[in-house]
Amino acid sequence: MERNVLEFIREHKIIAIVRGIPSAQIVQLVQAMVDGGVRCVEVTFDQSSEEMRQDTLKSIAAIRETFGDQVSVGAGTVMTVEQVHQAREAGAEYIISPNVNEAVIRETKALGMVSIPGAYTPTETAAAYEYGADIVKLFPAGILGPAYIKALKAPLKHIPLTAVGGVSPENCASFIEAGCIGVGCGGNLVSAKLVNEGRFDEITKTAKAYMDALQG
Repeated sequence: MERNVLEFIREHKIIAIVRGIPSAQIVQLVQAMVDGGVRCVEVTFDQSSEEMRQDTLKSIAAIRETFGDQVSVGAGTVMTVEQVHQAREAGAEYIISPNVNEAVIRETKALGMVSIPGAYTPTETAAAYEYGADIVKLFPAGILGPAYIKALKAPLKHIPLTAVGGVSPENCASFIEAGCIGVGCGGNLVSAKLVNEGRFDEITKTAKAYMDALQG
């Protein structure tokens, strides 16, 4: 992974979280987000069945193949070391988890990838960073709010944070102001309903709204 993925994430500030979108629709969806300025995409593992997990890998591979260096793609909801390997083979550049799993973090770093585990408390945040995480994802950020992040950053200002969960175009800038290097956005940006209805122009519009707010 020769390009600096961390710098790419820092520069673009937003990771779009793709959940529950079949691989057959992934290219059209990502194109709609790229048209709006979004360049980082996380495809989450659907842990409910092996078939769904395989479709996640298919989506990651399709994004890598179609968009190349234009988009930085990662795998989300990564729960096992085996999934770290599968994601890397499919072309993922970073690994995102909802939790702090030491084995997953260490394996991600051993394979030369960017590690972004999810944490909720100062203890989890510090532990994740100690295990080798590059960025710690505070989740669910919408419930915690920017004030919590500001308080957390006071003693832990050396740890890069992203805010995920309940992040909208209206509040995303407040998380950056509170000290996050970026945000992750799921349903507010990647609406399965809009994808199913083929309303990709609306996804582009929302992506642009996020980018304008974050760069404003």
